[in-house]
Amino acid sequence: MRELLRTNDHVALSLAMALLKDAGIECVMFDTHAAIIEGSISAIQKRMMVLDEDHAEARELLVGAELLDSRDPPRGGPA
Repeated sequence: MRELLRTNDHVALSLAMALLKDAGIECVMFDTHAAIIEGSISAIQKRMMVLDEDHAEARELLVGAELLDSRDPPRGGPA
């Protein structure tokens, strides 16, 4: 699995999940419980993870939706 998106923005996470679901790409959220426990200071961001083989397509979708910047290097391992 590779990290696709890291944020505390619930709207961005919801939109990203809907876009990926519509494209048939499964995603998993990491750090959800830790982010809830730490409270409202937003110190711990939630991470959206996708399978390695889906990462490029998922990234392209989120760049097209302006949820990711195409100039930012991919997270979570080699491209």
